[in-house]
Amino acid sequence: MGAMEYRPLGRTDLKVSLLGLGTMTWGEQNSEAEAHAQMDRAVAEGVNFFDAAEMYPVPPRAETQGRTEQYIGSWFARTGRRTDIVLATKVTGPGMFPYLRGGSCLDRASVLAACDASLQRLRTDWIDLYQVHWPQRPTNFFGQLGYTPQERDGPGIEETYGALAELVQAGKVRQLGISNETPWGLAEYLRLERERGWPRIASIQNPYSLLNRSYEVGLAEFAHREQVGLLAYSPLAMGKLSGKYENGQKPPDARLTLFSRFQRYSTPEADAATAEYLQLARAHGLDPAQMALAYVSSRPFVTSTLIGATTPAQLTSNLASVRLSLGKDVLAGIEAIHRRHSNPCP
Repeated sequence: MGAMEYRPLGRTDLKVSLLGLGTMTWGEQNSEAEAHAQMDRAVAEGVNFFDAAEMYPVPPRAETQGRTEQYIGSWFARTGRRTDIVLATKVTGPGMFPYLRGGSCLDRASVLAACDASLQRLRTDWIDLYQVHWPQRPTNFFGQLGYTPQERDGPGIEETYGALAELVQAGKVRQLGISNETPWGLAEYLRLERERGWPRIASIQNPYSLLNRSYEVGLAEFAHREQVGLLAYSPLAMGKLSGKYENGQKPPDARLTLFSRFQRYSTPEADAATAEYLQLARAHGLDPAQMALAYVSSRPFVTSTLIGATTPAQLTSNLASVRLSLGKDVLAGIEAIHRRHSNPCP
């Protein structure tokens, strides 16, 4: 790969950069000035896609909720570059967030209110891609293995989707996306789109990395046949694949050091697989993080790889991954490790 590549967002006329800028550290690990510097640098390198959420930054807290969107809004106000950016954000799914509308939910009133609040913080009249952060129903996401049939009271996909369609009709949202969804969930959105004539789902944002390729099992075929492309989050498995946590290291300002709640990638199975990927990268003279990102970006079902950084050096290195093309030996090595350590971090 040479310069930044741009891929169509679903069947829409929007094109997003192969690397998208993740924002969830802004307002917690990063200051407003640092967030602005990241946006400046990313745009200079050809990034035109920012991904946020109403609950950011993480870890979610009442005191900081909405700060990430505010920082993006102040950047738009400073630079006047709103029309240069494909802007994505999300409405929060159900959970322990009493400070969000008395408890987050995906009913019609909540979806409409969440969008209005995001628009205000972002200082814009429209959101290019509005996403459901995670489903209302309990199912397999955030690393859950197995499947246990269970129900949760609350709105179904139809009510949520209907509200999203209203937002498009009102001109507040241009395209719709889902996140942390399953093949059944995506199929349900596509069914409702056909039956109701609602705006089509353009993308799905799920985890995808060398440590978690579960997307390939059921959703990759949807991406191919229905053009609902993947926005890949955690492509470095929360930094694990950079090697910075190697041999039990705990860098003082790193997310997995600061926040004990992030245990998804901190298991013996993850450590074993990561060690082999690091060894493979070094054997070929590659930066491990760049190899991991280049692999994700090279997949045909990926629309954009979402990179997140807390330091300028990390961002510069991550952005440079678009210029890396992995050779056959490296790809064969990755597949061999994947067969030995399939999806250690679902």
